[in-house]
Amino acid sequence: MKSRHKKLLAIGLAVAGLGIVAALVLNAFQSNLVFFFSPSQVAAGEAPTGRAFRIGGLVEPGSLKREADGLTVHFVVTDTAKTIPVTYKGILPDLFKEGKGTVAEGTLGADGVFAATQVLAKHDENYMPPEAAHALEQAQKAQATVVQQ
Repeated sequence: MKSRHKKLLAIGLAVAGLGIVAALVLNAFQSNLVFFFSPSQVAAGEAPTGRAFRIGGLVEPGSLKREADGLTVHFVVTDTAKTIPVTYKGILPDLFKEGKGTVAEGTLGADGVFAATQVLAKHDENYMPPEAAHALEQAQKAQATVVQQ
């Protein structure tokens, strides 16, 4: 084998190796992406089906219900325009309350109920998760536009 052929073989193997590494990294990155959707976006069908994503907004007052096992809870997340029922089995954060901001991660079922695997709550009186604050702002702008028309 000539030295020129050896160089071409080495370059070809290096390019193939980089391509494989890039494909593996992109695949891992894509499978770990979790997008945020507001309840209005979920109701409009913009959320993925069969894949985990986050929803956020306010816990609708009067919607928090606990089952007899003490771990399963049902509540409704709203952005003041649309609501999404959420089911979660686990221990809720101490600051999780009705009327306060929350972000839940999970999947949307065929019945329209969001099965959360993780629930986050705000950590002080003035803080709201940025995604939830943005979703509320967008929903209020959309409502204001509808009212003006």
